[in-house]
Amino acid sequence: MHQRTLRRTMSSLRVLASLSILSSLVLADCECGYSIVTGSDNKRYIFTDLLESDFVHLDITDEPQSYGEYGWALQEFNMSSEVARGPYGELFTPQNVISNNIANSQVFTGSGSKGSDAGLNLVVKSEIKDGMVACADVSTTESHYYHGSFRAGIKVTDVPGTCSAFFWYMNDTQEIDIEFLSSEFNRNNNTFPVNLVLQTQESRDRGFDASKTGDFKKINLPFDPTAEFHEYRIDFLPDRVLFYADVELLAEMNGTGVPSTPGNLQVSHWSNGNPGWSQGPPKTDAVTTVSYVKAYFNSSVESRLDDYKARCKDPSAPLAVCAIPDNNATFFFSDVDNMTPNQTTYHENGGGRTRAWWSSLFAAAFATSTSMVGL
Repeated sequence: MHQRTLRRTMSSLRVLASLSILSSLVLADCECGYSIVTGSDNKRYIFTDLLESDFVHLDITDEPQSYGEYGWALQEFNMSSEVARGPYGELFTPQNVISNNIANSQVFTGSGSKGSDAGLNLVVKSEIKDGMVACADVSTTESHYYHGSFRAGIKVTDVPGTCSAFFWYMNDTQEIDIEFLSSEFNRNNNTFPVNLVLQTQESRDRGFDASKTGDFKKINLPFDPTAEFHEYRIDFLPDRVLFYADVELLAEMNGTGVPSTPGNLQVSHWSNGNPGWSQGPPKTDAVTTVSYVKAYFNSSVESRLDDYKARCKDPSAPLAVCAIPDNNATFFFSDVDNMTPNQTTYHENGGGRTRAWWSSLFAAAFATSTSMVGL
């Protein structure tokens, strides 16, 4: 009897040891987050969560899907000319957002099923209806995107008279913008400016004219943004905001203009005829195309923070933190096997298979252990 009890005790200890070892392992890649190194001072930052959206292959306009199923929602609203601050109002309609996909998941360039560039087509119509210009906007359904690195692959329209924008937004005084004014482009002298903006209380006090503040920069790009897709990036850090184009640092802004709250992400294409900004409206329908948006960020949602603390056991372990590739239009962490589970992604992916692997591994260990102890 004593020997039987001893065997049970020793087996139980082996079970506990096995489970302890399992719980301490890094079970999936990137469990402790995703990292960048800033270009200005070579400082490393780690972000806990991700949202990756491959718009070349993802249809976010599919009607049967539930609201925000993929983390994005097509916006439907209008602004009068007074509110829009232009001669015309703005009518944002889902019909002006078109998912133009490529069926082959291994192909990332070329025309989509509807012709023209594959990706998320954002259309500004040339026809004026009831004093309004028909525009396009999509937004993340959640507003928990705090400090992070936000990237978008964009091919800007070459039709003059619109504003194409990729931006982080909380309200009109907490906003980070990358904006392209197609009327400013001049191929004759290779002038292709991009407007980098922090919308603040100061810009609001100046009639929403950020150019009259220190939180505005107009940078001439070294390429034609209407000819090809390029990656535009916002690094929203605790004390500053960095703007990039194809890995190259364009500008750094700091001070009181840096937002202090979480917000959402949006891509937008609009016009209201304002001669000091969008100009237009366009003479023909204008299309700006977004091939992807990738967000690596710290969530402000408490449950997300708890999930991160639970899964990140050892940040120093190999592959516990994954470096974010720069300017790679075809790489998505969410498509790679053995990625960390319980992440915010746009489809069932490697994270789902990781969950199944962990469950089966734990179940197998538990079954073996209980067999040993005769439970």
